[in-house]
Amino acid sequence: MSKLKAAVIGATGLVGQNLVKILSKHPWFNIVSLFASKKSAGRRYCEAVKWYMDHSLPDDIGEIKVEYIGNVEGSYDVDIFFSAVPSDIAAHIEPELARRGYAIISDSSIYRMDNDVPMIIPEVNPDHLRLINEQRKSRNWSGFIVKTSNCTAAILSLSLKPILNLTKIERIIISTMQSISGAGYLGLPSMAILGNIIPYIENEEEKIECESLKILGSFYNGRILPAQFKISASCNRVPVYEGHMINVFLEMNNEIDAIDVIKAMETFIGLPQKLNLPTAPQRPIIVRKEPDRPQPILDKEASNGMAIVVGRIRNDNIGKQYLKYVVLGNNMIRGAAGTAVLIAETLKAYNFSIEYF
Repeated sequence: MSKLKAAVIGATGLVGQNLVKILSKHPWFNIVSLFASKKSAGRRYCEAVKWYMDHSLPDDIGEIKVEYIGNVEGSYDVDIFFSAVPSDIAAHIEPELARRGYAIISDSSIYRMDNDVPMIIPEVNPDHLRLINEQRKSRNWSGFIVKTSNCTAAILSLSLKPILNLTKIERIIISTMQSISGAGYLGLPSMAILGNIIPYIENEEEKIECESLKILGSFYNGRILPAQFKISASCNRVPVYEGHMINVFLEMNNEIDAIDVIKAMETFIGLPQKLNLPTAPQRPIIVRKEPDRPQPILDKEASNGMAIVVGRIRNDNIGKQYLKYVVLGNNMIRGAAGTAVLIAETLKAYNFSIEYF
């Protein structure tokens, strides 16, 4: 299998570095171009980046000359772009590249809720990739944009999928404990977060409440019908470097035993597992039975960060119509870079032929 030529836009940021790390030894993709700010452009990547990954920067990647992120007017010998830039930059770059025929897998939040833009978790809603056809027709593009979701919405939605395979959900209430890496390099000064909890993350609650309903909705007649249950979120920033944890409280429309939910989660697999994709974890959901798990320090690297870890699955004492559990996911990997690569693998497995979905 010949490798696709890949480029990373926003390669010096945290998500960009995780993309570089995952792609650097990938069997299906080969990094040929890296894009960053004007400050970094023209320098070798090893000189431009402050490398934060736990593995050393591969020499061949470090020697790539960084190109300016604001100049996408040229022609590139690239098959697929991975975008990890702020929304104001993505708003210009991504549509221009798609118009000129390139495939873009993007972690940026802009366009996620557009009717013709798929927002994908490959184990949950790969059929939503059919929106690419609608996008190309409505925007007259030969390329396309596919989005990952908000990192917390990704972790939550994956945990909900096997439950929705069992029963209908009426209402979801969540309270999050989100790590500081979710705010990027400069998102929080240390004096604000060390020994502290901040009970507010700008726009986060709205993103989770809206994006999860789109992800868990159904593709019908060229559009996504959002899931019909209600979600209420309260978000908190906590002094943990990596790993988002969510307390989830569910009301269902019928009684269900927590034992059945545990079994459904433990046996759940999706399309990436059936296709044996390179980045796919063997089990996307790992259930822990210990009363004090999951924990970020112990569980954020589960299956190289691609599996979410669920614990404390139990019925509420109100009755078996109510369920609660805790879920933890790696916000940088499963919540961002890893899912972007998994989307690209899913598309490549079908040779980018959207009709398969």
